[in-house]
Amino acid sequence: MEVSARYLRDSKFEVAARGHRAICDQPVENGGSDAGMTPPEFLLASLATCAAYYAAQYLKTRQLAAQDLNVRVVAEKAAQPARLGSFQIEVTVPGLDDRHRAGILRAVKACLIHNTLVGGPSIEIAILTPAAAEV
Repeated sequence: MEVSARYLRDSKFEVAARGHRAICDQPVENGGSDAGMTPPEFLLASLATCAAYYAAQYLKTRQLAAQDLNVRVVAEKAAQPARLGSFQIEVTVPGLDDRHRAGILRAVKACLIHNTLVGGPSIEIAILTPAAAEV
């Protein structure tokens, strides 16, 4: 898996993955033009859509309705160091009995992004400084 971010201007970046493109920006009060989601919002979007995917797969394999499935993710900021300190995932699926509620919970807990965040992945940072192209 690979995603790249290319600086456009101010606080705006173009994010690319597998030929798809999205704009990442900051709100006006942070020096951006509010042309796209912020990096933390992209993280929440990843968690929400991953959880939704796993929940939908659970529902589909059991021939249960998935059209009213909704996932909301809320995060709280923490400091020292600056980070998102807690996440809450709310999965709404009308009409589920207790057995399927437990199944949806297991499915969402199997989400790749959830497990990545819970597992505290290692992150390596490399600073590359290629020589400037001659004109």
